[in-house]
Amino acid sequence: MRRISGNEAVVLGALRAGVKVAVGYPGTPSTGALTSLLAMRPAGVHVEWSTNEKVALEIATGAAWAGQRALCTMKMSGLNVAYDSLISIAYSGAVGGLVVYVADDPGVSAGMAEQDSRGFAAMSDMPMLEPATVADAYEIMPFAFDLSEEIGGPVFVRLVTATANSLAPVELLPRLDVPEREPVLIRDITRFTKAGSAICMTQHRELIARLARAGQIIAGRKINRLHLAGQAGGRPGLGIIAAGTVASYLAEGLEIAAGYGLDPDVISTLEVVGVHPFPQEEAAALMRHCDTILVLEELEPHLEKSLYVAARQNSFDGRIIGKLDGTFSRIGEYNVSHVVRGIAAALGLDLPATAFQGRREAEALAAQRPITVCAGCPHRGVYMAINQAIRKLRYKRDEVMVTGDIGCTILGMNPPFDTVWTEISMGASISLAQGYVHGGIKTPVIATIGDSTFFHAGIPGLINAVQHNVPLTLIIMDNGWTSMTGMQVNPGTADARQEAGDRRLDIARIVPALGVDHFFVVDPFDFADTAATIQRALTLPGVKVVLARQECVMPALRRDERPGLVRVVAENCNLCKLCITVTGCPAISLAEGTVEIDPLLCYGCGLCVGVCNRDALIEEAVA
Repeated sequence: MRRISGNEAVVLGALRAGVKVAVGYPGTPSTGALTSLLAMRPAGVHVEWSTNEKVALEIATGAAWAGQRALCTMKMSGLNVAYDSLISIAYSGAVGGLVVYVADDPGVSAGMAEQDSRGFAAMSDMPMLEPATVADAYEIMPFAFDLSEEIGGPVFVRLVTATANSLAPVELLPRLDVPEREPVLIRDITRFTKAGSAICMTQHRELIARLARAGQIIAGRKINRLHLAGQAGGRPGLGIIAAGTVASYLAEGLEIAAGYGLDPDVISTLEVVGVHPFPQEEAAALMRHCDTILVLEELEPHLEKSLYVAARQNSFDGRIIGKLDGTFSRIGEYNVSHVVRGIAAALGLDLPATAFQGRREAEALAAQRPITVCAGCPHRGVYMAINQAIRKLRYKRDEVMVTGDIGCTILGMNPPFDTVWTEISMGASISLAQGYVHGGIKTPVIATIGDSTFFHAGIPGLINAVQHNVPLTLIIMDNGWTSMTGMQVNPGTADARQEAGDRRLDIARIVPALGVDHFFVVDPFDFADTAATIQRALTLPGVKVVLARQECVMPALRRDERPGLVRVVAENCNLCKLCITVTGCPAISLAEGTVEIDPLLCYGCGLCVGVCNRDALIEEAVA
């Protein structure tokens, strides 16, 4: 028995099933899956962080078309990137097992859209499995690979944040007897190309048939758990359909509701693991047994809509309670209170005002936490320099558009910087900036992007700007890591930090090769030079790129490296607080008559020294 997370359960289950290739792109809440697999370094398995999700999926598909079992991991936003290829791959199917693990984020704990990836399963006619617990995630992975190979097509496995990050004891079983496979080459243009309408429509028919076959296999394996309760007094009772992590709250919710007059003996349940295709047979059995059905699912009412269709087909005239009748919202994650409130609404139970008082009190006590960059983060110097350059050019802050991108760089939107205005998707800052220029904005337009995001999806936007000679300034904030998701390597990470056999691609060589008009490299810890360089770039014509290069603080600290030390000269400090209000550095705080610096937090970047105009802060070399 070992205590593991849902993310670890996915990859450990894949290893048990004999996976040979595991690839992905970091994105919370899915990051922990491939991160843990890379730490294991399993023999005979190729594991990598790919440039983006589309590239990762295509690598996994190539391995699966060669007959091997392959896993591709991503968060819900990454599925948008991968879908351009995924729909075509779904049409062509798979030879070896191909499993796409996607983690959704109800409640938006990690930012981005509150997207429900079950819609992609419906749009792609692909089966989707959604385990409710960590143990279920481990157990479902071998079935997912078996299902993929049996139907000859890719299969989704979906977790949400609560399950992906939960820890639970799981009994780890020996590797299944999956024999080593020789790679195969299958030449079949009618399957692996889209050259002609007849080919595409044939593939579409085969795709639909694969989904139907998946439904039969899922029903045969009984992975959807149906429990039909006894009917009290001969009367039909309440049926509950629950999917994913919500199903794990059922037992607790029933126990709480029993304390307010519920008879648990009249409750039937259908815990859905195969969320697509819809479990028609089990739902029909539930409708024959119950006169009211409560549907518990986070985000979109996918199961509920399918239940309405099934109800019409089965002449069910009972009540259906969920989102479509207004009982629940399509926003946010579920918890036990949703189970209890749903049961109360279905059975007409009166819950006292104190039913969830403890939960409300706990939520009221939760402190607000401002989202900012780490102490010593090089991005801090870039935000400060952008604001300084704008002031020096005599613009007001709300007169200069600064587009933002995904990752740590977007934290420039928050105080004390208030620099970045927008966030859409990976790489969109550069293209969005071009739109503002074409829209007639006369003041300078700045785009900001991180190094990993630049490799992921920023290069095409920069190429477009160069081709069309769009006057903008791009600031690439290169800290050498994919930092927000936990310091994964990317193509620009130093050679010494790359995985064995991999090598670095230098942004400082890539950008000039694209033909930009002006290119500068700055150290964001050198505040004066960075601000002056950005100020100059904003006055030049054409496409200007400023590469702000300094390593992420966290990996450097883990190696016990820091650029210097900052000492407070208390007698020179007049408590003007510029070092706090301009830098926003959490290492600086107020003391009696002066400021003080926490030596455990301070990285020694020296940005506060550049802000202080009274020599109250002095930068010293590391001994």
